[in-house]
Amino acid sequence: MPAAEAKSRSEGSLSPEPLTSLPFPPITKGHILHCSYHYWHKLYRSITPKARLIPLTPSFLAYLRSDGIVLPSDTPPSPPWSDSDSGVFSGQEDDTSDSESEEDPSVHFREIHQQIKDVIAELGGKVAPKLNWSAPKDATWISATNSMECRLPSDVYLLLKSSDFVSHDLEHAFDGCVDSPSSDPSSPNQVSSQDSIPYHLILRKYLLLNPSVEFRCFVRQRTLLAISQRDLNHFDFLFPMKASLRARIQTFFDDKLRDTFPDENFVFDVYIPPPHKRVWLIDINPWAPRTDPLLFSWLELLTMERPDPSRQSSYENDTSSDDTADEEVIDNDDEDDLPIFRLVKRDDPEAYSFNTPQYSAHKLPKDVVDASAGGPGPLREFADQWKCIVANQEREDGEDEEQGVN
Repeated sequence: MPAAEAKSRSEGSLSPEPLTSLPFPPITKGHILHCSYHYWHKLYRSITPKARLIPLTPSFLAYLRSDGIVLPSDTPPSPPWSDSDSGVFSGQEDDTSDSESEEDPSVHFREIHQQIKDVIAELGGKVAPKLNWSAPKDATWISATNSMECRLPSDVYLLLKSSDFVSHDLEHAFDGCVDSPSSDPSSPNQVSSQDSIPYHLILRKYLLLNPSVEFRCFVRQRTLLAISQRDLNHFDFLFPMKASLRARIQTFFDDKLRDTFPDENFVFDVYIPPPHKRVWLIDINPWAPRTDPLLFSWLELLTMERPDPSRQSSYENDTSSDDTADEEVIDNDDEDDLPIFRLVKRDDPEAYSFNTPQYSAHKLPKDVVDASAGGPGPLREFADQWKCIVANQEREDGEDEEQGVN
């Protein structure tokens, strides 16, 4: 008996085993494809900013995947040689033009090159590019405008080829995924590998978005659980508007997304510009660790209790109040209210994120940035100089080793 009692006490004192991984449901390839812009854009075209989609060919994808950055010329090719001047001028071409024409990669995707030109003209002369899931925001350091603004096809290529985010789309879209159940009628089961993904280039009309009114929203089991400010800086004016913004996002989700998106778990980004009455859908992201939870943690989001529907309806009624009344609301920071809405407070560490520039891990030394600002010529010259430096260093190291042996 004493032994049995001791065993009973030891079993009762056992604590739950600590988590070794986040309790995500299986992430299917179908879910990743549902979050691809080319899939969901056709469902929500009327509530997204103006954009055009260009299906990408294997030759263009090979160009994006290739090493190095070789940009096509944005000037029209010179006319072919003719004997109208007896070859005195047109027949004498220097070696530089020959090498540049041979290096022009757009000869392999002329149709896409022309489509990009046409879309840029159609959308007002300036566009912002992205691939199926990611925009090359980490590569704006290499742009002459230090932004996503593209006026020429070469601007688009430079951003895409310089971006780690785009490389992830091209090489790791299905990392950590399982095959979709064959019984799922909404799943594109024919896409089973990275090579069979229908890649698209998305060109959106370039707009100067106000980052303070971009928000990320987290949906679990078709319930809006949480909303986070996207730009991790403090904005005083958001706090009096917190209740009205939450109500508008909740109503937008209930009316537009809750019953129409094929998966019950997902993350979506919205933009609510002044006068803060219309909600625009900017992106839909996977319910997966690869999506940044911003002011939340994934453990919170995965274990958070779902809100009471009756309490959610009270937020929907808030949208009927006028804007003046909304702005007089004082934020009581009550996280018992659901969906939980988090903003960066004045004393939050996130409010001082300017000390570490965004995407700094993806940037290069200033010498490279300066060379890239002058176009492909200076960048190629910088690369040649760097090769000479490396070669000289290797030669000097070799000489030192020989002297040490002798």
